[in-house]
Amino acid sequence: MFRKQFTDVQDAYALAHAIVDTVREPLVVLDEQLRVVAASRSFYLTFKVNRDETQGRLLFELGDGAWDIPKLRLLLGKIIPERGEMEDYEVDHDFPDIGRRTMLLNARKVFYEVGSHANIILLGIEDVTGKRALEREKDELLQQKDVLLDEIQHRIANSLQIIASIIMLKAKSVDSEEMRRHLQDAHTRVISVAAVQQHLHASAAIGSMEMQPYLTRLCEALSHSMIGDDRPLILKVVGEGGIATCRDAESLGLIVTELVINSLKHAFTDDRRGGQIIVAYEVSGTDWKLSVADNGVGKPDGVFAQPKSGLGTGIVKALAKQLGAQIETLSGPQGTTVSITHATFGGQVGPKLHSPSLVA
Repeated sequence: MFRKQFTDVQDAYALAHAIVDTVREPLVVLDEQLRVVAASRSFYLTFKVNRDETQGRLLFELGDGAWDIPKLRLLLGKIIPERGEMEDYEVDHDFPDIGRRTMLLNARKVFYEVGSHANIILLGIEDVTGKRALEREKDELLQQKDVLLDEIQHRIANSLQIIASIIMLKAKSVDSEEMRRHLQDAHTRVISVAAVQQHLHASAAIGSMEMQPYLTRLCEALSHSMIGDDRPLILKVVGEGGIATCRDAESLGLIVTELVINSLKHAFTDDRRGGQIIVAYEVSGTDWKLSVADNGVGKPDGVFAQPKSGLGTGIVKALAKQLGAQIETLSGPQGTTVSITHATFGGQVGPKLHSPSLVA
């Protein structure tokens, strides 16, 4: 009986040797006393362990005690007996010959039939030292990038404010009314770009942004820079909004700026009260629609209007083309609505303006 049991153990060890020799990653086979039964070639090469002094010795005695690692003792002495297996158990250790190494240990206890004394532990060792070093380097580079982006953001914001101030000072000093109007338009565009850039920077880390607060903040900046206290106009954002990529949001913000400028210049030529410009952005699946509507002076016949050619119109057309969207302008006695639509909605989406006579 003893001889047969001894033969079974020998057969198990021979099988372990045969299997381990085919494994490319560092692998060690241990008996229940944690003595080395077999080890892969990659184990000897990676950790510079002497093959002739390995088999039959306790794992913790290898390399003159270099493998007597506290976390490894914990894994093999307590965790494995309790759980039977363990994956991605990370260990850092300084080896005399190869220096500090970070290892991921995967251990599993292999059970044979009941009553057998040939139970073994398979210990897989992945050297992730280089991988962890690259991860740390990547984290450091990302931190440096964030610092540089913050510095760039700060400088851009300051530069835009300086440019806007210079333009406004120039607008106040020129005698030509037409030149003053052009400079005021340029000032408004610079202010809007500053608002867009500031909000986009705050959302750049996640790659997308909520359009409702973004457009609200943009319109607040436009209202502050373009609508004085002596002008009874309201600029507001309505609807539930949606999410857009930062790149699309930038283009949509510039479109809103141009359309609001256009409404302020052409829709409210008289001193009527209750004037309002309403901006809406709606999403349905992959479709979206941006609308800018006013209740100012429009075409009396209610026909679809072709936008006049000009700088603002050219900007809107170019941005809409970039977004793969269509422009539609409807102008009538109730005002003008310009819609930028990506794909087609089943029903009407966008703001509905009250009749100017009903607006307080």
